[in-house]
Amino acid sequence: MDLFKQQKVEDFYEIGEELGSGQFAIVKQCREKTTGLEFAAKFIKKRQSMASSRGVRRDEIEREVNILQQIQHPNIVMLHDVYENRTDVVLILELVSGGELFDFLAQKESLSEEEATQFIKQILEGVNYLHARKIAHFDLKPENIMLLDKNTPLPRIKLIDFGLAHKIEAGVEFKNIFGTPEFVVSGAS
Repeated sequence: MDLFKQQKVEDFYEIGEELGSGQFAIVKQCREKTTGLEFAAKFIKKRQSMASSRGVRRDEIEREVNILQQIQHPNIVMLHDVYENRTDVVLILELVSGGELFDFLAQKESLSEEEATQFIKQILEGVNYLHARKIAHFDLKPENIMLLDKNTPLPRIKLIDFGLAHKIEAGVEFKNIFGTPEFVVSGAS
């Protein structure tokens, strides 16, 4: 995939504080040097050899990027740019700074029926958009439902982390077991 820029991300972005991390990725706040706009930089560790279990395989990173390039919806994080160096692929993503929906709800004393309805509606609109494009997220859990900005009367929901997402082909049976272990359901359906 030629869309991965082989330049140093640091030449174009000032890298700031860490916002979060996962098993093979770290997300840091960043600022585009030419525009001053704020983004999130997701540094994904590449697997260095076929025998290694550390890092993410190149084809898996390409799949995530490919899916992110296909989607543009107000309730889904947007991809801005992609860089690659020897050890990492860096996704420059829309900055989603409102925190997790779950934490926001836990801090509120109460939630009105209208507020609850609006949050659920936004989540379902994002999922419906993905499914209409034959994309399954496969990692929808509380940590991956974020708020764009929690300091607005009704914060906008953003679905994040498309590392396990797949395009589902019509007529092709998809069999795979993956996901966050606590959220994986086993058994026949």
